[in-house]
Amino acid sequence: MGDILFLAHRIPFPPDRGDKIRGFHILRHLAKLGRVHLAAFADDPRDMERKRGLVPFTASRSIIFRTKPQWIAALQAFATRQPVSLTAFASEPLRAAVQGILTRHSIDTIFVFSSQMAQYLPPPGRQRVIMDFCDMDSAKFDAYAASGRGPMRWMMQREANLLLAHDRAVADRVQASVFISDAEAQLFQSRARTGKIHVVENGIDTMHFDPAAAFKRIESVNGPLIVFTGQMDYRPNIEAVSWFANMIFPHIRVAQPAARFAIVGRQPTDAVKALAALPGVIVTGEVADVRGWLAAAQVVVAPLRLARGVQNKVLEAMAMARPLVVSAAAAEGIDHGDTIRIGATVGEIADHVLAVLADATSA
Repeated sequence: MGDILFLAHRIPFPPDRGDKIRGFHILRHLAKLGRVHLAAFADDPRDMERKRGLVPFTASRSIIFRTKPQWIAALQAFATRQPVSLTAFASEPLRAAVQGILTRHSIDTIFVFSSQMAQYLPPPGRQRVIMDFCDMDSAKFDAYAASGRGPMRWMMQREANLLLAHDRAVADRVQASVFISDAEAQLFQSRARTGKIHVVENGIDTMHFDPAAAFKRIESVNGPLIVFTGQMDYRPNIEAVSWFANMIFPHIRVAQPAARFAIVGRQPTDAVKALAALPGVIVTGEVADVRGWLAAAQVVVAPLRLARGVQNKVLEAMAMARPLVVSAAAAEGIDHGDTIRIGATVGEIADHVLAVLADATSA
């Protein structure tokens, strides 16, 4: 087998958020099959140093720090009739790096992680190409359009339509398309009408996410603890914690006045930080190890109103043996055997959480 080119929209190290976790484990597996050359973006300055952690798994690493503002990406998208998802990741330095890899090395397989990176594929030739779409992002923008108003609704629908057209063309060009769940694969098949679709589900390191493992425990929090984990500048996570903190948690506090709701995750937006002003709400920001908060939780919640693919936050809480209350969207693609509680409304989710808190044996 020849060398492998791995294209990623975000450097897959350290594996500390959903896309980086999946990307890292795929890259690590590919490294067992051949020499891997990584071309990727970084959006956290610390990752430019952390890339050394990929040395054992890669023959070369071309990492470009992405600084393009979203408004410039939007202007470029409208000028070129492309989706913003593509122009946001358009980079001449990365294009040059990819061309250099293809020129210097005998690449026979290209693995593309996230469809934004398909713009760096060479013209069809001798290389086989595997496209990991992960989720169907165009469906996410469809959902945003459905709930949007005015110009924002039009912009979201534009993004959904253009991204679907792009992804359909990519799927026709590659040898195999990969999705994170059967539901995502079937949805793409129904809209894109293309074949060669496969499912590679998410997984987690159950030796790491083990309640019996060695990790730093957090200091005691007075009162029953409810925990949400996630990247806190990601719109679905922001909407989920805002809904829970403002609409659901007050009902819980009526029955459990000492209850605490901890929002655990890096890069909280100003809107998320403001939730800490609500009674009983804690916003931690980035933590060194999320396991301490999961282990301390009486219940973990994932009230996502919009979710694509499989939620690692749910898998991690399950592995840590925590009671879970989630929305149907957050449970999608997970074979949980009725071990988690699913609610759709404010009342249903509040009742489920209160039932767990009242049942000491659940935790």
